[in-house]
Amino acid sequence: MTANTGTRPERPAEVGAVFDAIVVGAGFAGMYMLHRLRGLGFSARVYEAGDGVGGTWYWNRYPGARCDVESMQYSFSFSEELDQEWNWSEKYAPQPEILSYANHVADRFDLRRHIVFDTRVAAATFDEAGNCWRVETDRGDKVSAKFCIMAVGCLSAPNRPNFRGLEDFRGPIYHTGEWPQAGVDFTGLRVGVIGTGSSAIQSIPIIAQQASALTVFQRTATYSVPAWNEKLTPEYRQSIKADYPALRAKARARPTGFYFPFNMESALEASPEERDKQYEEAWASGGLPFLGSYGDLLFEKAANDTIADFARRKIRSIVKDPKTADLLCPDNIFGCKRLCVDTGYFETYNLPHVRLVDVSKTPIERFTENGIEVNGVEYPLDAVVCATGFAAMTGSFDKIRITGRKGLTLAEKWRAGPRAYLGVASVGFPNLFMITGPGSPSVLASMIQAIEQHVDWMADCMGHMRDIGAQTIEPVLESEDAWVEHVNEVSKVSLRSTCSSWYVGANIPGRPRVFMPYIGGFPVYVQKCNEVMTGGFTGFVLEGAPASNAEPKVRFTERWRVPLDIEVISPAAVAARRVPVV
Repeated sequence: MTANTGTRPERPAEVGAVFDAIVVGAGFAGMYMLHRLRGLGFSARVYEAGDGVGGTWYWNRYPGARCDVESMQYSFSFSEELDQEWNWSEKYAPQPEILSYANHVADRFDLRRHIVFDTRVAAATFDEAGNCWRVETDRGDKVSAKFCIMAVGCLSAPNRPNFRGLEDFRGPIYHTGEWPQAGVDFTGLRVGVIGTGSSAIQSIPIIAQQASALTVFQRTATYSVPAWNEKLTPEYRQSIKADYPALRAKARARPTGFYFPFNMESALEASPEERDKQYEEAWASGGLPFLGSYGDLLFEKAANDTIADFARRKIRSIVKDPKTADLLCPDNIFGCKRLCVDTGYFETYNLPHVRLVDVSKTPIERFTENGIEVNGVEYPLDAVVCATGFAAMTGSFDKIRITGRKGLTLAEKWRAGPRAYLGVASVGFPNLFMITGPGSPSVLASMIQAIEQHVDWMADCMGHMRDIGAQTIEPVLESEDAWVEHVNEVSKVSLRSTCSSWYVGANIPGRPRVFMPYIGGFPVYVQKCNEVMTGGFTGFVLEGAPASNAEPKVRFTERWRVPLDIEVISPAAVAARRVPVV
């Protein structure tokens, strides 16, 4: 179950090279980090395991892969020229188009010459004597840099199931997060799909069009709302481009980091007829904004029950077989796990060659030569797709041996759960930055906006360190502890903390149950980062700078100041006004 990236081209190992910064990963985070570093005159080397840029959108090539944030907002905002020249074709961009966009960005800003592809970073060790990071790769590279920046992604370490008998199965086994570049033709095959999360919900309708028989193995039912995807007209695109900065500013002021109108009223204060009307209108619009139908849906169980009941009624109205419909109806909090967005998912179960197998009470026992066995019944299959998700947030860190001061490894420090100040840095690991790390909004916001904010903060920080001659930056332990406690406390305000989801690592056996992303809202988080920076990096210690009574003013990327005429949601408002966090 590995990605088919072809044979890696031979190249000599790079040994002894010294850079200002080493970046791990060439997805959207790594590319923008490289762009900012170059703009500041820093030397940088980027290492990427794949043979191309794109990160998530490079690896996740499974059928039906598509973004669930509208494409006009799921894009970089740092270049108005880029905004104007790129034309998205659909409301929700498909994977090939997003990957084309990533390649366009790499070419337009001439990024490839600083990226080494087909190379996985194996170890990063902080040299206390030299105040630098020494990085080793699986290609024999041994280089060093003052800064090491992890742009490894939140959902980039596939969760590969370890079923008994995997090696006995005679057909191919694919993982949605490591899809072959050449694609897969399922025409005429009996296909099994394990999982009913986001990638399964997107791929199942497409696979069903090809397969002679499709068997879906479901452990936990998932809520999903229709995308109602459509082609974008030139007129619509131009209406956005006419004032793109205004849209970006409004998006940055929303808890989600992307803009959509939502209803601040309480679902419990509306009549049943009013609620149904509101939900019907939101369902007809589709997409993640459905969760913004009322302001208390993620904060009051009774309010959430109303939207959960509505969603289950919708599923039962679509799926013709009552038993299958019952299995597809979740019994947990609506929106507690990442809400999925689909095109024809529930309708697929009405096809005569598609069947759903419940493995919640009787799990998959084993793979056989010819299929999968559940509860003593063998389901014959020619190919299997594991839509089993990722070791979210920290899985990619686990793949690299990261060693900080006094031989402390990051894996050891995070054994009981990740600990990082603002989700950007961790005590004991000087000059190690984490883009969208645990303890930041990351997956609870529009990822590209979260990436840009982190990269800008880090670039401004590095520029300031150069200005004052500082050698290292590292969080203060008390600040890190306080932030981790704050992240945990804020999570309890939302119903999301009550579910066994990948937000808390529940999908990976043995992982500590810790709510990893920051749920207090994107603008609240940005404001905190701004305060830390303008306060002279409050909560951090900068070492090695010569004493001076006239330190240069801290660099600051102005677009992260939200205009005064746009409402910013505060932590108190999140609790008091029950603002939905998607």
